[in-house]
Amino acid sequence: MKTPRLITFDIFGTVLDWRSGLERACAAAGRPLAQGEFDRIVDLQAELEHHQFLIYAEITRRSLVRAIGLEDGRAAEIGRAVGRWPLYADSREALRALMRTTRCAAMTNSDRDHGEQVQEQLGFRLNDWLCAEDARVYKPDAAFWGVMARRTGIEPGPEWWHASAYADYDLATANSLGLTTVFVKRPHARPVDGKYSVENLTQLTELFSAAR
Repeated sequence: MKTPRLITFDIFGTVLDWRSGLERACAAAGRPLAQGEFDRIVDLQAELEHHQFLIYAEITRRSLVRAIGLEDGRAAEIGRAVGRWPLYADSREALRALMRTTRCAAMTNSDRDHGEQVQEQLGFRLNDWLCAEDARVYKPDAAFWGVMARRTGIEPGPEWWHASAYADYDLATANSLGLTTVFVKRPHARPVDGKYSVENLTQLTELFSAAR
C-alpha cells in the first residue's frame, strides 16, 4: 500500500452535520422540514450548481425559496451562516489527530466565509481549504480535484485519499481519478463502493494509521 501523502475531506455531511443543521435552521425560521424535503433541497442545489456559477450562500437561498417556499430574507440569512451548523462529535479530534501525520485539506461546495465559520468551530485550520468560491466550480466536476492538485503539487492517485459521505458529490469522481476513497457512513449518506468504508472519522484515523 502506498503511504498516504494527502487526505481531502468533503465538509457538509461528512465533517459537519448538514441535515440536522439545515433542519434546525429552517425550524428556527418558522418552516420546519417535512420528511423528504431535505433531499429535495439538496437535489435542487445540485441542479443549481450546474448552471451559471453562483456562490453557495446564494444557491442555498434560492433552493430554500424554491423547494419549500421559505421567505427570501430568512433563506438568505440561513445561506450566510451554514458554516455554523454543528460538527459531528468525532470530527474535531479526528481531524486534529490526522493532521499530526499527514496533510489534511477541505474540498467543499461552499464559500470562503463558510470555511472560516467551520474552522472557527474546529478551533484550528486545516492545511488547505478549497471551496467552490475559489475553485469557481462545484463538485462532482473533476476540475475541482484539478485545482487541489495544482495547489498541493500532488497528482491524483492512490497516495491521495478522499473521505466523504456522498457518492454523487465526491466518491464517484474520486474513484474515477484513481484516488483512495473512504466512504463515511453518516446518518444522511449516499453510498458508493470505495476502497474503504468507516462509521465515522475516528475509525478513519485508525485506518489511516494502519496504512502508514
